[in-house]
Amino acid sequence: MRLEKYQNVQDGRLKHAGHDYLELAETYGTPLYIFDEASFRERVKGYQQAMETPYFETEVLYASKALLTKAIARLISELGIGQDVVSAGEIFTGIHNGVNPEKMYFHGNNKLNQEIRYAIENNVGTIVIDNRMEVERVNQIAGEIGKKQRVLLRLNPGVEAHTHEYIMTANLDSKFGESVFDEAIDTVIQRLATAENLNFAGFHSHIGSQIFEEASFYKAATELLTFSAAVQNKLGIKIEEINFGGGFGVYYTETDQPFNVVDFLPNFIEHVHAEAVKLEINLKKVTIEPGRSLVNASGSTLYEIGDLKHTAGGKDYAFIDGSMNDNIRPALYQAEYEAMVVNKAEFPAEKTYTIAGKACESGDKIIENIELPELTTGDLLLVNGTGAYNYSMASNYNRIPRPAMIHVNEDKHYITVKRESFEEMMMREI
Repeated sequence: MRLEKYQNVQDGRLKHAGHDYLELAETYGTPLYIFDEASFRERVKGYQQAMETPYFETEVLYASKALLTKAIARLISELGIGQDVVSAGEIFTGIHNGVNPEKMYFHGNNKLNQEIRYAIENNVGTIVIDNRMEVERVNQIAGEIGKKQRVLLRLNPGVEAHTHEYIMTANLDSKFGESVFDEAIDTVIQRLATAENLNFAGFHSHIGSQIFEEASFYKAATELLTFSAAVQNKLGIKIEEINFGGGFGVYYTETDQPFNVVDFLPNFIEHVHAEAVKLEINLKKVTIEPGRSLVNASGSTLYEIGDLKHTAGGKDYAFIDGSMNDNIRPALYQAEYEAMVVNKAEFPAEKTYTIAGKACESGDKIIENIELPELTTGDLLLVNGTGAYNYSMASNYNRIPRPAMIHVNEDKHYITVKRESFEEMMMREI
């Protein structure tokens, strides 16, 4: 397993910023989500600095669907970044933990009327319109409230991004956004620009997730800027902001080769500026919405090994006390992970195991065919790269309580999400 900067092996055991994983397990139990605050702060500041330019205002918006808790929202507020939200629940969590709603961008392909009303009433800065029907609903609700709501339009530029089909978002048949190739797109934009209760500021696009090719982002930027110039020239509508979304790929296993986002961003901003100047677009603001690339490497999950099984077919299973309930990604996306036995960090890898969970599903496998030291019951297994889309997609399938989460902040560690109890699973039931 590739170690993160905050991890090291000492006296034969893996440690997190000097904290022994065995001691963390004794203190908080397992399964346990572990989040490293220092690396998250460093990454956020790196993105912010890499976006700085004299050409236009820039802003980093955290895509909170990747991971959102009260503690993460407080960090967003403290670091001064914006928040990409996709539901009233995410808005509520942000607002009630210090995030400035003016720095929120509200996304979603089927925002409910009550969510739109909640967003406008609570001063959410920008609503990203997904489709032509939503234009009328947002305009009407804003009028009823007596506010003029700032909006962007999500565009689908048709740029191909090589990633899993479930996380492609800009192919021609995507459920997200209005296609730039739609014959009615001019009508949609004209309606946005003339709606009495809307302040149309520009466009948004997000071409997908877990993208490893810089070229896809440059192509999407060129397509969006070219389209913006056509809108200005043809319809006389000024485009002040373009939000390029996120989707930067991250490392899970050695087959992943992500580019360095901090190195990429200054060049990307220069490209956007040069294209805007060439096309005579007076851009006022450029935004991005990273999620996974900000939090994934800061998160890991600690499990205890339970029973071991050798099948008649020759497969060796090591069962963990977690399951697809705390990490659905291998079952959903065929995602792959690396892991290490923290109490045998210097032991040689001698055996091939399939790491499987305790849920009643044959597909509940966290890692297939991983080389590890000979395992025994009670060993502790750490899976890296679980900061994004693990806790946020966790469930109570099989009535399994969701794990606790702790934050490690250099010399201290503390609970940010309590371990769920049986009673808490039933609290809303009658």
